[in-house]
Amino acid sequence: MVDETETNRNPGREPGRGVDTAADPHRLGGSLEDLRAFCAIVDFGTVSAAARELGETKGSISRRVSRLERRLGTALLARTPRAVTPTEEGTAFHARARDALALLADASEEVHAAQSVPSGNLRVTAPIDIGIDVLPELIARFRRQYPQITVELLLTSTALDLATHRIDLALRATAGDLPDMDYRSSPLLDFAIRLYATPDCLTAHGEPEEPADLTGHDLVMPQDYGAAAPLTLRSARGRTETVPVRPVIRTGDYASVHRILRAGGGIGPLPEIVAAPALAAGELQPVLPDWSAGSARLHAISLRGREAPARVRLFRDFIRGSLENP
Repeated sequence: MVDETETNRNPGREPGRGVDTAADPHRLGGSLEDLRAFCAIVDFGTVSAAARELGETKGSISRRVSRLERRLGTALLARTPRAVTPTEEGTAFHARARDALALLADASEEVHAAQSVPSGNLRVTAPIDIGIDVLPELIARFRRQYPQITVELLLTSTALDLATHRIDLALRATAGDLPDMDYRSSPLLDFAIRLYATPDCLTAHGEPEEPADLTGHDLVMPQDYGAAAPLTLRSARGRTETVPVRPVIRTGDYASVHRILRAGGGIGPLPEIVAAPALAAGELQPVLPDWSAGSARLHAISLRGREAPARVRLFRDFIRGSLENP
């Protein structure tokens, strides 16, 4: 039970709470609706008019202002049977409170607009190969369609924490399932990793007909494959072949493998989405086209929440549609 005597002796202490809010001038507490009720009385001149404006009863409005006065430890309104007018303290408080409520209203409108209007800065992270070989054209097309959205692109093979780095969307490719994480994930595209070389390279050194033929060719491999690791290939019919390979060139990522292959450096694996532009331009051609060196899935990852901003949803859907229908 609440000790009414103790409550009445301490009007600043709210029933059932252990903090005397009146004793702490830096802690207003309470509800924003109490502030709105007080400002409405001052703005419209009467409790009745404030109640009509806010859709509440006169009693509810009066109780809100009384609570606010108890928390502040001062009278904000001078009440007479005929009128309610702000005290000197109430007039000063009203000026600040009105401005604060206006700022909160503006902030709320901006948040709601971000959910529906495509604008603002979009911060995206992606692996180096996808960021260099896939995204530039797509981002340019996206910006032509949505010029009010600016894009900031962070390319790294490291999985960045979205909240820490203020990232709106992360594009990540995985060969298996994503690890458990407190993010929202959307699959964008499944793709294979296949072997490619330039037409001139294959003309000069011959085109392999079987996986075993790769041992007689210069191979360009990412560091992940190791200096003398076997290369496992799978056919469209379900066959598996393991070929011992010794790469003549090893490099850190698929982006550099891509450029070395286009320069005629040999045969090497690339994700289909990375090789696609060079393939369409005739700069590369598939090697052992019925075989793949692996597969992966590209994910779009964003922070969990009620709903992603419009700029994030639009970019995610644009990337998915562009990759599915190049």
